[in-house]
Amino acid sequence: MTGLRMARGRTFARVGARSGASRALAAACLVLLACAARAETPADFAWVQHPGALLPLHAPLRDEDGRTTSLGALLGGAPVILDLGYFHCPSLCGVVRSDVFAAWGASGLRPGRDVTLVSLSIDPAETPLDAARAKQADLAQASFVRPANLHYLTGSAASLAAMEAALGFRARYDAAFKQFLHPAGLAVLTPSGTVSSYLLGTGYAAGDLRAAVLRAGHGGIAEAALPVLLLCFHFDSTTGRYTLAVEKVLRLGAGLTVLTIAGLLAVLHRRRPPAAG
Repeated sequence: MTGLRMARGRTFARVGARSGASRALAAACLVLLACAARAETPADFAWVQHPGALLPLHAPLRDEDGRTTSLGALLGGAPVILDLGYFHCPSLCGVVRSDVFAAWGASGLRPGRDVTLVSLSIDPAETPLDAARAKQADLAQASFVRPANLHYLTGSAASLAAMEAALGFRARYDAAFKQFLHPAGLAVLTPSGTVSSYLLGTGYAAGDLRAAVLRAGHGGIAEAALPVLLLCFHFDSTTGRYTLAVEKVLRLGAGLTVLTIAGLLAVLHRRRPPAAG
């Protein structure tokens, strides 16, 4: 079986400030970024990780066939990859599931025996029919997985709130754009339903997924993952572009770059020795 390979790119930028002037510039940038964060409040929707938390195993949910079930009823002795999103999502939710299947197919983890997937809709308005359609679409791209290894669930607002609180997952519905603002990522659960670890963002490496599942299978609890704030909101999966809030942040970043360069040029100009008279 040939696994899909996903290319991941990471960019790390480090800015050092050694002089008083550069430290002042850095402080000004941080103040501007903090103001922007308060205006958009993206951090309000970051994961608040709860490694070791026991999820509400008896909260009533519905499977893709419309039967009443619960997370506890679906635990079958193997770790669980838990995905929170929604099935009508026009943004990143489908990308998250596609990345899960790509990593899963390349990881060597056996569906059902080593791990199962639970995809829970955060939209209480979605129905078992929505879940069934999403499951069929995903099975078409992940032929190595059997239907019994995937559980696509919906639930009431109360059940979803209990699950989200236990996971540290925060979301808000935007009525104007008819989308949920929520973080991208997964939780990996032990066979008893305890949060073992988190995989944040998208583009999961097969080795990372395998390590997380094997740890969960032994009941291990990982340290909180490094924060990655990738919000599912106004992301166009056909163009790979964000709009609105993220574009504002990008424009702010460009403005800060110009300010920083201008400030450094001013410092260098002041330090230039005067011309000989």
